[in-house]
Amino acid sequence: MILITGGLGFIGSHTARALTSLGQSCVLAQRRAPDGPSDLGEVVHVDITDLAALRAVGDRHKITDIVHLAGSMPWPPTQDAPIEASRRALGGLFNVLQVAQDWGVSRVGLASTIGIYGGVVSDQPLTEDLPLPLPSPHVIPTFKKISELLAGHLADAAGLDIVNYRIGAIWGPLGRPVSPFFAAPQLVHAAASGAPFETADDAIDLCYAKDCGRALALLQLADGLQHRTYNVSSGRLTSNADIVAALGPDARITLTPATDVPRPPLDITRLRADTGFSPAYDTDGAVADYLAWLRAGNPR
Repeated sequence: MILITGGLGFIGSHTARALTSLGQSCVLAQRRAPDGPSDLGEVVHVDITDLAALRAVGDRHKITDIVHLAGSMPWPPTQDAPIEASRRALGGLFNVLQVAQDWGVSRVGLASTIGIYGGVVSDQPLTEDLPLPLPSPHVIPTFKKISELLAGHLADAAGLDIVNYRIGAIWGPLGRPVSPFFAAPQLVHAAASGAPFETADDAIDLCYAKDCGRALALLQLADGLQHRTYNVSSGRLTSNADIVAALGPDARITLTPATDVPRPPLDITRLRADTGFSPAYDTDGAVADYLAWLRAGNPR
């Protein structure tokens, strides 16, 4: 069975669905008590910062792989003092890697982020072997860099197969209606509700959530991966104008000139070569699928 931390979350749910479609059984670990059973696998209420509770999951299930999507970072900010919040965040990561060693799992997939490329100057698609600046302007890429460095050390020192998944800008069903980093979800929600919306015509490497889940599933199950780090995204830039065009003339959306020079897309050559992944959703297909989901009465 494959343990997915954050398994009922946005990316976790899509990853679990992709894995089950490939014949895998999943255990979905969630810090919050679940509302009820899930059709994606058995749900366990566990805080990954509690090592004993996490170990107990392995007492009940034969865990063969781990996809670690729960945030090992002090975000969103809490009432904890910053040092204690950081200790707990990294403690959760260490606990996941500890049980991976205890259980002898085949692979641990660690969620990283497109934000890790912040500060990289390039006019070409961003490859996994680009040198990264040490500082980050936000806590999320800061802790993802720490996670990747620890993963590299422990993969060697503890003999674990740890793979970093640098995930792009993900949007689609179950995602937050408002993102602080890109406008795509708000554009589709505005069109679904008929509300007016105004934003700049920025562009980013968007990856539809269902494609992201499938890519993570393929990486988790692939035999003999050639690398420890993979970009997970569409590999192309999508502008807000592209989304508005797909939404059609009835959308009440006003675009203003772009505010920033767009960062290049992620290079997904490694992902394609080692898993055969290719995005199933272009912009028109993603917008149509997301609109249908919202108009069916789903809140997000």
